[in-house]
Order: sequence, then structure tokens, then C-alpha cells
Amino acid sequence: MSDERPLSEEELRRLCDFLYRRTGMSYGEGKRYYIERRVAQRIARSGAVSFPDYMALLQSSPAEAGRLVNSFTVNETYFYREEHQLRCLGRSILPEIVARRGPGDLVRIWSNPCSTGEEPYSIAIWLLENWPPVDAYNIDIAGSDIDGDAVEAAREGRYGDRSLARLPEDLVARYFGPRQDGQRRIIDDLRESVRFGTANLVDPAGMAAEGRFDVVFCRNVLIYFDEASRRLAAETLFNALLPGGFLLLGHTESMTRISDRFLVRRFEDAVVYQRPPA
Repeated sequence: MSDERPLSEEELRRLCDFLYRRTGMSYGEGKRYYIERRVAQRIARSGAVSFPDYMALLQSSPAEAGRLVNSFTVNETYFYREEHQLRCLGRSILPEIVARRGPGDLVRIWSNPCSTGEEPYSIAIWLLENWPPVDAYNIDIAGSDIDGDAVEAAREGRYGDRSLARLPEDLVARYFGPRQDGQRRIIDDLRESVRFGTANLVDPAGMAAEGRFDVVFCRNVLIYFDEASRRLAAETLFNALLPGGFLLLGHTESMTRISDRFLVRRFEDAVVYQRPPA
């Protein structure tokens, strides 16, 4: 930090309260080094001269508040992560959904948080490759994240070897352009088939603005929330689903410990959670 001193207990509490109100993520003394390192970077880049000066900036500048939030979000992901859930989507979930629909009907899938886009693009690729009825329905795939920088990267659709490591080589060749500066860009047709925007799991109004979905992927984020934020996120996720819609969480997460509103569905490939049918 510019004044070359650690945060006091009160300053740390104020900052953690600010982040909690904005994101639902709970931080504290146990992550002091992690917090101070990121705040020091933002103070230096913003031109603030002290922590109190920076806190005043956060209150007056939504843009800087967004940059701080972005610096705390975790964007570790890659294509075909937790592939068993993609198999479950194609073999069990979508057949159940479209059994209640007709050809040409809308099927909505939401990846939230979507990070830099690997997950929603993986869903699109998987369906094109593995779900034969894909062309018979109007598939709407959306990706949202609280991190505006990650969303912009997702729209751009450029990925390095680490993101592509688990994607079969023939699919990389089919869905990505030639390597340039160590990255390959996803083809235009696929990039234009996924919508991206910002959304916050603990902002019910913002979540509701996206409408309702048949399937929501919300993986590896609830583990960062405290109990109150998890309950709020569970409510917004429940409301984001159409009756009979499905929620897929990360492999270390369980909705049964958070909310009793969801049905637990045990399919061949994955355990998922369902909003009860109307």
C-alpha cells in the first residue's frame, strides 16, 4: 500500500464488509495477506494515497468498486470441466425438458458465474457434438459473471493452451481458429451463439432481470459464501428456474444443506437439483 502499513483491524473489517455487501463472499482476518495484496494493487493503480482515501473513492466511483470486486474473483476454469455434468445434460436433463416441449420451442441454459466463457462455450460444443436433437430446438445459452473483465474476455473468446488442454484436438481444430500470440479464438458462429452479461447471485433484482431458465449451471462459487449469502443465492437460483428446471452445482457443493425447496435428482452421470414442476 502507498502508506506502507498493514490494514488495521477496523480497516480490514470495513473492506470485508464492503466486499460482502457487493458479492456475498465472506473474507476476514484469515485471508489478510490475500486481501492486503489485492487492495495495495488497486490503491496504487487508482492513485489513492492511503486506505481512507481509497475507501472514499470506492464510495464515489462505481467503476473502481467494480475493479476491486474483479480483483477478488476467482476465474480458474477450462473447457469440458466436470464433463460428467455435460453428459448428464445431454443424456438425462434435456430429454426430460423437451418431452414437455414441441420442435422449435425455446430451451434456456444459463452459466452463472461463467468466468471467461469456457463453461457456456463448452455447453454449446457438447450439445453440437453429442445431442442429436440440438437443431430441432431454439437453444438459448447465456453466460453471466460478477466480474466485468471476465465477461469481456468471454465475449472476445480467445484461449490459451491451459484452457484448451482437456478439449479433444479434433474439436479444437473444428471450433477454434489458428493460434495467434499463444491463443486461439473460438469461431464466430459459436461465439455469436452465446450471450454474455454481468449478474450477481446476491442481487435478486438483477438476477430476475435475466428471466427464467430450464437449466442453470452455478458451479464452485457458493463455497466462498457464508451461510446467509448461500441462503440468498439459493433463493435467487430457485427463482431463476422455470418450474421443473434443473440446477447443477460444483462437485463439492450441496444444495440440501442450504435450502429444502429443491428436489434432489440422482441421474446416471450426476446428482442435480430441480425446482419442483408446477
